[in-house]
Amino acid sequence: MWRVLGFRPATMSALLFSLLLLLSTLCRLGQSMSREEKLKLRNQVVEMFDHAYSNYMDHAYPADELMPLTCRGRVRGLEPSRGDVDDALGMFSLTLIDTLDTLVLLNKTAEFEAAVRRVLKDVRLDNDVVVSVFETNIRVLGGLLGGHSMAVMLKDAGHYMQWYQDELLHMAKDLGLRLLPAFNTSSGLPYPRVNLKHGVRGPESRTGTETDTCTACAGTIILEFAALSRFTGDPVFEVHARRALNFLWEKRQRNSNLVGTTINIHSGEWVRRDSGVGAGIDSYYEYLLKAYILLGDDLFLQRFNIHYASIMKYISQPPLLLDVHIHKPLLPARTWMDSLLAFFPGLQVLKGDIRPAIETHEMLYQVTKKHNFLPEAFTTDFRVHWAQHPLRPEFAESTYFLYKATKDPYYLEVGRTVLDNLNRFARVPCGFAAMKDVRTGSHEDRMDSFFLAEMFKYLFLLFAEEDDLPFNVEDYIFTTEAHLLPLSLSTTPRAPSPPANSTVQAASLPHLSASVKSLWSEEELDDSNFDWTCPNTRLLFPDPAFPRNLRDPIRSAVDKSCPRPAIHREPGMGRPPLRAQDFMANNPDHLELLRRMGVSLIHLKDGRVQLVQHATQAVSAVAAEDGMRFMQEMMELSSQQQKEQLPPRAVQIISHPFFGRVVLTAGPAQFGIDLSKSITGVRGFVTVAEPYSGCAELSNAAFVQGRIALLQRGQCMFAEKARHIMKAGAIGGIVIDDNEGSSSDTAPLFQMAGDGRNTDDVTLPLLFLFYKEGNILLEALKEYREVEVLLSDKARDRASIFKGGDAPEEDQTSPASSATLDRSHVSTVELDESAPDKEEVTPEEDVGPAIKRNPEPEEEPAVDKDSSSKSVKAMMADWREDLEAFQQMEKDEL
Repeated sequence: MWRVLGFRPATMSALLFSLLLLLSTLCRLGQSMSREEKLKLRNQVVEMFDHAYSNYMDHAYPADELMPLTCRGRVRGLEPSRGDVDDALGMFSLTLIDTLDTLVLLNKTAEFEAAVRRVLKDVRLDNDVVVSVFETNIRVLGGLLGGHSMAVMLKDAGHYMQWYQDELLHMAKDLGLRLLPAFNTSSGLPYPRVNLKHGVRGPESRTGTETDTCTACAGTIILEFAALSRFTGDPVFEVHARRALNFLWEKRQRNSNLVGTTINIHSGEWVRRDSGVGAGIDSYYEYLLKAYILLGDDLFLQRFNIHYASIMKYISQPPLLLDVHIHKPLLPARTWMDSLLAFFPGLQVLKGDIRPAIETHEMLYQVTKKHNFLPEAFTTDFRVHWAQHPLRPEFAESTYFLYKATKDPYYLEVGRTVLDNLNRFARVPCGFAAMKDVRTGSHEDRMDSFFLAEMFKYLFLLFAEEDDLPFNVEDYIFTTEAHLLPLSLSTTPRAPSPPANSTVQAASLPHLSASVKSLWSEEELDDSNFDWTCPNTRLLFPDPAFPRNLRDPIRSAVDKSCPRPAIHREPGMGRPPLRAQDFMANNPDHLELLRRMGVSLIHLKDGRVQLVQHATQAVSAVAAEDGMRFMQEMMELSSQQQKEQLPPRAVQIISHPFFGRVVLTAGPAQFGIDLSKSITGVRGFVTVAEPYSGCAELSNAAFVQGRIALLQRGQCMFAEKARHIMKAGAIGGIVIDDNEGSSSDTAPLFQMAGDGRNTDDVTLPLLFLFYKEGNILLEALKEYREVEVLLSDKARDRASIFKGGDAPEEDQTSPASSATLDRSHVSTVELDESAPDKEEVTPEEDVGPAIKRNPEPEEEPAVDKDSSSKSVKAMMADWREDLEAFQQMEKDEL
């Protein structure tokens, strides 16, 4: 075994990482992933990051977080309270600060420089808001320090950030000083919350009455506070962080050497005496080992090893990690595990204990494959206990560290699974949404800042080659929020401790205890506590098949405990075979899948379809679960369409003999050009697209170019139609309903939604006409061949339409000349969940021509049908009456 004694701390911090690299000599099993495939996956990570980051900046900044389902920022106090979760929000653009060093790692240096300038210009830290000390420390203080580290590195390289003068560090110190009042307790443990403006226990602080805090909350301070002290030369921060750690160490249960989950910050009594490596304790153990690596203080390693021995003795039941009672460590405290423990295999890699890391990670991977994500909690038989998943990065973190240690390509495939699941199940048009229930695939309007701070760092590093990285990551340590702190801090001389009578914002700094002073002594440590820190891989892995031999029994155990559906399963069974965004109501295979899932489809008179699920009609319980998931997805798609209540638009026929008299009420699209921002609208002659559905490349592109294409509803998504006519050179599009008899007189306004993907590439306007209105346009085209229309947000008067030319004599007066379209119509989605055993949803995306009465493929466009016996003149007379009634309604509203 490698021994760590004999090296001084400054050398040891770097040595630990260097020796871990020896694990890469492990023989690779199976076929290695090609460099090209890794590059493809790396680029996919960058694209996903861009999708999340750009949507935050476009729709949420300067708010703390993005709400990806409603495409807006989460501002504390303006949204319904979520309890303690909101304590991370401090009105300080949390996501931007948390993402700073991610930008640099992903080679987005220009974006980083711009982001730093934004932070310096826009972010205030003196807000009158109560925040979590723990979350603010790891996310905001850590983010500022990580950003400072990157800025210094880039400035020293001589290309970027040449203007930088430690501004982020000054902000970090300001924030550190605002957090310090929380540490003014008799124990040195911090209050869980602090008011950024008024501190703790003041008349205006609205906090300071708490008595309890979690072990991780008090024990996850040392990296950021010590780095702040060593960057600034002010020791007060490191002193307070060490004092809190010392108190926790002193309060450990001396027989089991374990700590509880919650502690009284005044008396030091354990409030919750269950002990594990997950929520409430996790990063306390992480920071003991990483404090040793970053600061080079041997005592931190000694303490970690003592705790670690007890964890492996009592809590570890490979591959499980189960909580126990600290006073009776042989007695389990619960029969389920939480997802935060997924960080632990990565920590075991840093420790050098690879075998249990492989075993626990494999167990977590098998649970992930069953549910697409790790549930917030799952039972010892690997079933869901708590179904949420807020896109936590801990599993990806451990995957990266195991690959770093073993270079086993198996972990690249694990990373690919993580990527695929994020894109398949969590990706939404405005970012990535947390999973509300991994069983149904439902979403929560939430994208936490740690998703950008951590997830994309670890996934990028997993697939990146060494020459893809802008700096050597071996020169840095990752905090629990994956912020990068330089290992060079271990050689930075520690400033003298502040005098005992120094003050922190008018609060006396308690005297250093004897245990704190002992930290700084040079006493010799027990040699036995350094075993297994950096193992010799030739002894640990004598057999190249060793990792696989560890994984296979775990995979079998998970399958046996909670069987996975067979890979070759019949439709409607197992993993959802049909995504809501892919569903087409005219696809027989899709309809059969719905039937097997107990979902029936009902056509409504207004052209929409209604989906109803009866779980008892599904072919199996698994199929019923798939149906529930499908219905939930469909409801989310429908609700997304209503996030913006767009007003109606106008299609105005302006060619002879209409000259603007006929105005057709049109439904808007939630993508493409926004006609409300266009002064002139879009004007052009109309042409029927071939194929009429617009679901394939147009065969008459030469005729469509420079014109407005007429399309029929159905057979594909609206966005796909728009892309096809845009490719043909069209300047706009009008989709006409194929449900005979539908009309804007009787149906609510129809809004066309996107396809669940990014539609920024659609740069033309697309409007929707019901059958009655569309037929007027088609009849006009049939009779006059050349019909010119104006697409706009409202009907225009003659002067604006014919500006620059002579107004037609025929149009002396126009009943529509000054009309403004009715904006009282809003799109609706019918949801009926009154009965507990069924769900109904009426999606308003284009679900295909199931409502079409004559769907023969050889049928020609409506211009060739004589579906209306009315002449154009008769129809115009009807519309004059309609417009007069409309004008009267406008007057009534006024």
